[in-house]
Amino acid sequence: MTLRVLTLSTLFTDATRPNFGVFVERQTRELASREGVELTVIAPIGIPPRPLSLHPRYRPLAALPAHEQWRGLAVHRPRFPIVPAIGGRWHPALMTRAIRPLVRRLHAEKPFDVIDASFFFPDGPVARRLAADLGIPYSVKARGADIHHWGRDPATADMVRDAADHAAGLLAVSAAMKADMAALGIDPDKIRVHYTGVDLDRFALTDRAQAKAAKGLSGPVIATLGALIPRKGQALVIDALAGLPEATLLLLGDGPDRPALEAQARNLGLAERVHFLGSVPHADLPGWLAASDVMALPSASEGLANAWVEALACGAPLVISEAGGARELVDRPEAGRIVPREAEAIRTAITDLLATPPDPAAVREAARRFTWTANGDTLLAHLKACAGK
Repeated sequence: MTLRVLTLSTLFTDATRPNFGVFVERQTRELASREGVELTVIAPIGIPPRPLSLHPRYRPLAALPAHEQWRGLAVHRPRFPIVPAIGGRWHPALMTRAIRPLVRRLHAEKPFDVIDASFFFPDGPVARRLAADLGIPYSVKARGADIHHWGRDPATADMVRDAADHAAGLLAVSAAMKADMAALGIDPDKIRVHYTGVDLDRFALTDRAQAKAAKGLSGPVIATLGALIPRKGQALVIDALAGLPEATLLLLGDGPDRPALEAQARNLGLAERVHFLGSVPHADLPGWLAASDVMALPSASEGLANAWVEALACGAPLVISEAGGARELVDRPEAGRIVPREAEAIRTAITDLLATPPDPAAVREAARRFTWTANGDTLLAHLKACAGK
């Protein structure tokens, strides 16, 4: 029996943003590869009115095709109007109105069995409205900020809870995320933990000295992988670096905090040891992580960071904060350390791991259960159960 899935995602890769939503795209391709699954992706793109739409951030998005075959997936990219920075509360209504005709047409041609919304806001409230239109069930996945921010913002919290209440089933990236959802009043019995996957063939063990040489590096190397935003805590790692005189810090990612972080590194006399690598293509990450002795990411909040899993798969132990599913991943000494969000605690943990490095093969073992096969198996079983309700 064929399961026809409509995947709804505002977090989905496109030609202009190759790293954006890469894990949603990979999860979707895994599901679509399964026998008996027919899958269509609707990946709405928010564009503000003119003249803001002419900004370099939005102009490339406006030029994307409305429909394309993307890595074997049928992907529709309808536009909907947004109000940047302050308009989040209106996005579900605006998005629903913009994409409803397309969804109705596709459903009339070949009816969907279930909607798979890959992010809780605005995707969840939109899935709620579309599912009511079509008379079919829907599921929503919680990943991090969609619960920690939108689920607590007074302007949007009711929409998040309403989407959860009416869903046939819910997914959470970690058990910790499930607990956070339950704390908002969401029924925990509806929530299934759905871990991310990692490509263990690409993110693999290699000789670290050779990996460093290939990148022109030597000595201890610390990587911090994530968007340059305050929540990720790169400033704390730079402060910690001041007490690690032989180490080099790689910042993989970009974002609005970059000028402040660059100034911080200069003011501390660390500019030559802090390398801002920008938004590194996902395909290039294994080489940088393989060259790293430690991956440090003291986030204020997370679901279960994909960067954690990728670093472990490359044999790099973690220094991370007590955020999200940290303890579900750092469940053995070889996987690294969980520390307070304080520079001194971060420095001490890194020093310890550099002085007595764990066997990279033992580090990698902590990531072995995070496979795309397991991810796809769980998602398929979940959506089949939702479709049956």
